[in-house]
Amino acid sequence: MNDQSKMAPDRTSERTESESRKLLRRLRDTLATTGGGQDRLDRITHLIADSMGTEVCSIYLFRDAETLELCATEGLKPEAVHQTRMKLGEGLVGRVARTSMAVNTANAPAEKGFRFMPETGEEIYSSFLGVPIQRVGEKLGVLVVQSKTARGYSDDEIYALEVVAMVLAEMTELGAFTSDDPAFRANHRQPEMFRGSTGQEGAAEGHVWLHEPRVVVTNPVADDPLTEIERIRDAVGQLRVSIDDLLAAESLDKEQVQVLEAYRMFANSRGWLRRMEEDIQRGLSAEAAVEKEQSAARARLEQVPDSYLRERLSDLDDLSNRLLRILTGQGKDTGAEMPLNPVLVARNIGPAELLDYGRKLKGVVLEEGSVGSHAAIVARALAIPLVIHAARITQEALNGDQILVDGDQGIAHLRPEDSVARAFRDKIAMQAEAQKRYASLRTQPATAKCGTTVNLLMNAGLMADLPSLAGSGAEGVGLFRTELQFLIRNKMPKRAELASLYARVMDAAQGKRVAFRTLDIGSDKVLPYMKPNDEPNPAMGWRAIRVGLDKPGVLRMQVQALIRAANGRPLTVMFPFITELGEFQEARSHVLRELHREKSLGHTVPSSVEIGAMMETPSLAFAPKAFFELTDFVSIGGNDLKQFFFAADRENERVRRRYDTLNHSFLRFLEQIVERCRESNTKLSFCGEDAGRPIEALAFAAIGIPALSMRPASIGPVKSLIRQVSLQEVREVIKASREAGDESARKSLVNWLAERPAT
Repeated sequence: MNDQSKMAPDRTSERTESESRKLLRRLRDTLATTGGGQDRLDRITHLIADSMGTEVCSIYLFRDAETLELCATEGLKPEAVHQTRMKLGEGLVGRVARTSMAVNTANAPAEKGFRFMPETGEEIYSSFLGVPIQRVGEKLGVLVVQSKTARGYSDDEIYALEVVAMVLAEMTELGAFTSDDPAFRANHRQPEMFRGSTGQEGAAEGHVWLHEPRVVVTNPVADDPLTEIERIRDAVGQLRVSIDDLLAAESLDKEQVQVLEAYRMFANSRGWLRRMEEDIQRGLSAEAAVEKEQSAARARLEQVPDSYLRERLSDLDDLSNRLLRILTGQGKDTGAEMPLNPVLVARNIGPAELLDYGRKLKGVVLEEGSVGSHAAIVARALAIPLVIHAARITQEALNGDQILVDGDQGIAHLRPEDSVARAFRDKIAMQAEAQKRYASLRTQPATAKCGTTVNLLMNAGLMADLPSLAGSGAEGVGLFRTELQFLIRNKMPKRAELASLYARVMDAAQGKRVAFRTLDIGSDKVLPYMKPNDEPNPAMGWRAIRVGLDKPGVLRMQVQALIRAANGRPLTVMFPFITELGEFQEARSHVLRELHREKSLGHTVPSSVEIGAMMETPSLAFAPKAFFELTDFVSIGGNDLKQFFFAADRENERVRRRYDTLNHSFLRFLEQIVERCRESNTKLSFCGEDAGRPIEALAFAAIGIPALSMRPASIGPVKSLIRQVSLQEVREVIKASREAGDESARKSLVNWLAERPAT
């Protein structure tokens, strides 16, 4: 974008600014008149062409995410309206839409990428100026003016057209161009489906609760620039003071200080305030000026190859949104009441903020996030469905909108049609009915018809999980994630705090075994008070036990807390991401030293201690026999083990679902682990998402894995299926599939289960 501030103000500039305000007032008056969406657009194109002295003005709007459609024109052939379409990036109009940058040329037909469209008659026009119609990163369309005379448009003309495009974007947001034609459908009113990814399985119906509601600008055009400039200066002053107050807080860590320093740098930028004041001089309101500069800066930063600078987009967005809230009084502290059955919708959210909402949420939908993110971990702990990577949902959703969350498919239906809602409710009803059926099995063992009993355990990470232990029918806790207590704080928890928490967990378990996994951080789980490491492949980097062994003080403190929490009761500790014998020996020695130390201090020590390891890398399966003899138990960490076995990053949507857990090569590998544990009489379990999927769980039990740990809601379905079959028969089905040359046992197992008589 051209920086108007580089031009010294003169009478021509003053005249242009006056003309700009006059154009915006005429535009506002035109938008205020009655009529349909097409009517208004037709009048707008005539008005702009007349005001700017051009033969052509055209408005192209997105028909879908990849297609632009000519929706109104003054000067081109009227029969081309709603007939001419082009893909994103196609032609000069498509280039403007793709790059979000203006295109200004005196000889359009000679321009690289020019698309000849005979149905519009535009080949007779030489000069071309196109600017994006956009709102804070949301691309809505392109505004174009053209002339027969070969000339480049001036900086003032470009600026004026950008200001008009900004107003068009705001009015589009407010539904000014709504009509029966789908091209002009009202924002925030039509049914929308967002296809994302599964963060946590489950289904829920509720109403949208936006974590950070978007600010709606209802007054894009202002008549009194002096008043608006005073408003923007006052608001920026308040913003600067609020940031200084935040920086003065004593509890900030280094990373928080760095973020706030970046905010302060933006807020104190003279260029930022000057550009907004110039936008106001052109006729925009203070709010519209903020959004115009926010959109322009986003467009510039998105083109920058430097990843660090691109990441500053979030800082800029946050700062602009804070300023808009000051100007409008809209946002987080509006006093709005949370709707019935709230479903949280956000761009992203931290674990502490999500925990603040607690179990009142029916589900969560995020634009960002990952399957291993803090939010996903908390969502699993809260047993609520989570959809991640739901692009643009925060731009479309409004507080109170009806929403259906399908965590199984990774889909969110916003303002669903009645037929979709009915089908979804049928699905929820069927799941609820099944859960009632499973509840009757709560006290029954997971004993197959062949007489084999499988030990079903639950995963947990919060005190709030523990009531599920009795209700789910779990035999114990196969994995208690201790990192959540570290992730939700701004500073390292104290040993006494951890000991008190772990003691309450054991109390709630009422004598059932709880396997405490030591701190599993790194990769996608970075502590707020720990300096993040910029690693090219964090999943294979400095994480889990590697951090614990390199920071032994933290590991020892946690082990001391666990020993004191046990207070004479049995204690089970397991270490994450063990890859070789030496790591386990070193980690185990920390526990033994702390036990000896606690005893020498006269403290009560556990009545018994089990020390085990999570097998999350293939290397540990081939560890020396001494490892299997030394460890008390092995827990297969299925999520990580599977991604390393198939070399398929579980955070990468292109590959994470590509490889089947029931692939015979993976099942053979698991059988080898079963055999090695059997030889050394080492207890074995499987922990992970796949353990809670009934068919996968059946296969694991059939190949000899005696214990499975899963989310509480999965225990009923898994137990029900195991009790209906003979694991010996399941083993034969897997064997027959393997001998037949099948790549996976899934199809054979599904067919075999379908052919069995109902029980």
